[in-house]
Amino acid sequence: MNHHHHHSAAAADRRLNALRRHLEASSDIDSGLMISPSPTSSPGSVFSHVVRAPEDPILGVTVAYNKDPSPVKLNLGVGAYRTEEGKPLVLNVVKKAERLLINDSSRVKEYLPIVGLADFNKLSAKLIFGADSPAIKENRVTTVQCLSGSGSLRVAGEFLAHHYHQCVIYIPQPTWGNHPKVFTLAGLSVKTYRYYDPTTRGLNFQGLLEDLGSAPSGAIVLLHACAHNPTGVDPTIEQWEHIRKLMRSKALLPFFDSAYQGFASGSLDADAQPVRLFVADGGECLVAQSYAKNLGLYGERVGALSIVLRSADVASRVESQLKTVIRPMYSSPPIHGASIVATILKDRNLFQEWTVELKAMADRIIRMRQQLFEALRARGTPGDWTHILKQIGMFTFTGLNSEQVAFMTKEYHVYMTSDGRISMAGLNTKMVPLLADAIHAAVMRLR
Repeated sequence: MNHHHHHSAAAADRRLNALRRHLEASSDIDSGLMISPSPTSSPGSVFSHVVRAPEDPILGVTVAYNKDPSPVKLNLGVGAYRTEEGKPLVLNVVKKAERLLINDSSRVKEYLPIVGLADFNKLSAKLIFGADSPAIKENRVTTVQCLSGSGSLRVAGEFLAHHYHQCVIYIPQPTWGNHPKVFTLAGLSVKTYRYYDPTTRGLNFQGLLEDLGSAPSGAIVLLHACAHNPTGVDPTIEQWEHIRKLMRSKALLPFFDSAYQGFASGSLDADAQPVRLFVADGGECLVAQSYAKNLGLYGERVGALSIVLRSADVASRVESQLKTVIRPMYSSPPIHGASIVATILKDRNLFQEWTVELKAMADRIIRMRQQLFEALRARGTPGDWTHILKQIGMFTFTGLNSEQVAFMTKEYHVYMTSDGRISMAGLNTKMVPLLADAIHAAVMRLR
């Protein structure tokens, strides 16, 4: 046996050597051709059939804005906070946390577990569900750290596509442009429910109830936890209660996207009310959380996915399956941003400081609404603009159409998405007159 094995190993060695010699010889012959393929005879790229994809409609606004040589221009497309000077803001509390982290010599760059930073997960659940949440006390919540809001939605989407009996998800009309793409690619079938009413520039509550009422039993329903993007229109707490009853009676699965906790009202707890309403009844739900806006951690990609379940046993099995979604996707999440969040959430003083900075951002946006509304009123711009004051969060759905938007961009160098959504955070006192002039002219010219 030994001898035979030895013999075949030797034969394999001989074959390898022969192959090696052959490759060396052939590379000598080919090397002349390999180094300088003549341009005429070279075949096209294997990807030459690839067509150019359209610009992302939201990110494309910034591309166009950057290309505009005009000295006076305004970008209201981007969903990121800006200071009164029009600059990005790094929160002081974030800088403090980062200094603490950098000076902590015990920190290393090792991989996090698949589910992410344990402290971050625990504290994120507490932030959205409340410190005294029975679901947390009973260990019925599983939380995994994900790549901000989009990553949380994608992980949840794939988990649901594999493990939930209904593959249809209802999203509001309109909603954030990335929602349908993320869920479709995750393997869910996307349908819409009526949400916004263009005539009142408010909520189409009747339409919403009808559409959810006729959705198939068990369907997943995406809900914006607060500060609905792009409309800035939210249900009242009474309306939320109505939605909850309807959804529970039809066993619809609530999936909250929470991208703006603390940003809508300036209060973290107030903005979490709708989610807590749905957890208080003991039912199940999913929540995607992002810290991009409320902690200004955009590019750090910090988010969490929490799933509230009926029992601790189900929660631990669900978590094991979330790991099987994450591992082949990106293996484990990044450490820096989550450490910043955990540092702030576990320190009473830092947390207190955060709430103050968060309220200041929310208040500045409310001030911009006020100023824009007054500027339009001063110009006698036709139409009722009170919706600018009533809508909340980063965005206002102006009610301007795509023609009017194109006119404002061409004539006034004011950039926004073609659906008339403007980012109030991109506005400042100095630029209010420009925007008001642009809106006034667009409305007068193109009614």
